[in-house]
Amino acid sequence: MHPNELYEARKGNWLRLTALVEACQKSIRALTPQQVQDLGRLYREASSDLALAQRDFPSHQVTSYLNQLVGRAHAVIYQGEPLQTNRLVEFVLRGFPRLFRRTLPFTFIAFLFFLVPALASAVAIGIAPERARLLLPAEVQNVIPIVEGKKLWVDIPVQDRPYASTFIMQNNIRVAFLAFASGMTGGLLTMYVLVNNGLILGGITGLTSYYGIGFDLWTFVIGHGVLELSVIFMAGGSGLMIGWAILHPGLYRRRDALIIAARDAVSLLLGAVPLLLVAGVLEGFMSPAQNIPWPVKWSVGIATGVLLYAYLLLAGRETKKRKQVR
Repeated sequence: MHPNELYEARKGNWLRLTALVEACQKSIRALTPQQVQDLGRLYREASSDLALAQRDFPSHQVTSYLNQLVGRAHAVIYQGEPLQTNRLVEFVLRGFPRLFRRTLPFTFIAFLFFLVPALASAVAIGIAPERARLLLPAEVQNVIPIVEGKKLWVDIPVQDRPYASTFIMQNNIRVAFLAFASGMTGGLLTMYVLVNNGLILGGITGLTSYYGIGFDLWTFVIGHGVLELSVIFMAGGSGLMIGWAILHPGLYRRRDALIIAARDAVSLLLGAVPLLLVAGVLEGFMSPAQNIPWPVKWSVGIATGVLLYAYLLLAGRETKKRKQVR
């Protein structure tokens, strides 16, 4: 069956299911008994349609539409589980890594919007450090004379580290939420946040490398940087997800597409916030500590990266045995 034929034949039932899902967003009790029966029947039919679409034309937008519709209906029908703790554990162990993998294209695009300017500014300034005054944003121009003196600004007094850690956490969360919320501009401001942060990190890397202290900079950054940058990419991906829903709603109304995208984006961002808290603690206490040797800092950075991406890419996957049972 051609996807357009399936859509024309079944769209009446899909629209009816959409209306019922929207009618009981807060509680299924808003429906009459007959509507509850219709909801269950239409959900089962839509699930069958989805299985057919995934088999015959998995990459078509009709399949994407059905996948989102069935997901929304499933959330309504099975809402209200009594043990909230169980739901939180389920989200941490399975839901969040699955969500990360499902939205990975947006996170990867956000990564590229950060990486390309970072590499360009690092090379440009590393070759000719005077370009730092042209490429680096005004708010970080004050680091140029410090680096030119072959010094780093990373030493935080021990007594100030708890306050510095709190400030760093707040700043990281602010940047992440800014990248996320900027998606309402169609993703344009999100792209600006990513490019701007890429220019800063790349430019400072190029500048410190020119003056022979690049390794010292990354010894400071590496311990917390893997977690911090990963969350910024996720937040940027969340913003791009919202922007894409606004610009390309597909078969949904723009408002509905935005609501669906926002749910995934918010869940992704909230799941990443604890990682920022850990990164803030590392940046406030471990990264500036002069008594911790560089191999330890690099080991912590590499280990946190390996553990994080092993969790994000592997956790929550169904075993072959479970798939066969289904």
